[in-house]
Amino acid sequence: MEMMQMAASYLAGRARRFGRAIFRNDAGALTLEWIVIAGLLVAAAAFAYPIFKAAISSAGTDLNK
Repeated sequence: MEMMQMAASYLAGRARRFGRAIFRNDAGALTLEWIVIAGLLVAAAAFAYPIFKAAISSAGTDLNK
């Protein structure tokens, strides 16, 4: 039972910290920062996909010869 109480206490503490972070003034800046980082990662993946696909296809045809 002690493990269940410790897990519930941990989750309650995390929820309390998350609630405090939402209502702080600088909470939006961090969120915007992470949105920009995620957008850059998606753009990089979209750019790299055709390059890697062509390289893998080329290597696959070389193996089949």
